[in-house]
Amino acid sequence: MTHIVVFGSVQMELVTHAERAPDPGQAVSGREFHAVPGGSGGRQAVAAVRAGAAVSVAGAVGTDAYGERLRAGLVREGVDVDLLRTVPGPSGTAQVTVDAAGYPTVVAVPGANAALTVATPGDVALIGTGDALLLSSGTPLSGVTSAALAARERGVRTVLAPSQADPLPDELLAATGLLVVDEDGAAALTGRHEPYRSVRALLELVPEAVVTLGAAGCLWAARGGEPMVVPAPEAAAVDTTGAGDAFAGALAVALCEGRPTARALEWASAAAALSVARPGAAASLPYRSEIDAACPAVAS
Repeated sequence: MTHIVVFGSVQMELVTHAERAPDPGQAVSGREFHAVPGGSGGRQAVAAVRAGAAVSVAGAVGTDAYGERLRAGLVREGVDVDLLRTVPGPSGTAQVTVDAAGYPTVVAVPGANAALTVATPGDVALIGTGDALLLSSGTPLSGVTSAALAARERGVRTVLAPSQADPLPDELLAATGLLVVDEDGAAALTGRHEPYRSVRALLELVPEAVVTLGAAGCLWAARGGEPMVVPAPEAAAVDTTGAGDAFAGALAVALCEGRPTARALEWASAAAALSVARPGAAASLPYRSEIDAACPAVAS
């Protein structure tokens, strides 16, 4: 079985559904509120384990009640949490407002995630056992970089899928095998807003890149080849929170299983489409059987 190691944020997400996202200085009325486990690292771990991999997560939670809930939630999913450490203080949290079109506005408080400033010797040993290292944002980039360097030194495939359109350190990009970003993230890294131009520019930073295009699918490119567009299945968006994590988790699993790139991208796109069509972030992440059913040409 494919083994995916996830190094990233684990946090409790306080989700409100409202007709629209709040404007600065204004309040909105929400339809419902709930607290759910999440964080980019947590969602990627759940996405990968539901897609059929054995998954281990290296991260941090706090000594508050959220910390116990976050750990228990990952254990219920079958994620190995031996290196999910507990640090003094609160767990990471995020206030998420999902508007009527399914698009989230997120304000995150790092909490325990701020402790991941470097990959520990235990993290490094775990990374060396994986078929791939899956990385995101939401934790200090110094830690993400050290994890990526450890993977490169050990010949482990690295998939970096940041959830924010922020600059990334050159050292991190140099240690990344596959970069997965949305259009805003690609533009932030390259200064180019047209997807074909931005994905070509990304190849100056990493050997292989995917730019996700929402309902239009994704655009893949690798050094020495021509870019390729993979359409996404049709989906009525209910909640797009975590769609990128669903895509990244499923893609890492498919690639590690040896599927051709085009087929792996189709399978990952089907996973993302399933996730946006139902409410919740981690709760909406599809299982392998559901992805196979939605993408029969690529079914395992």
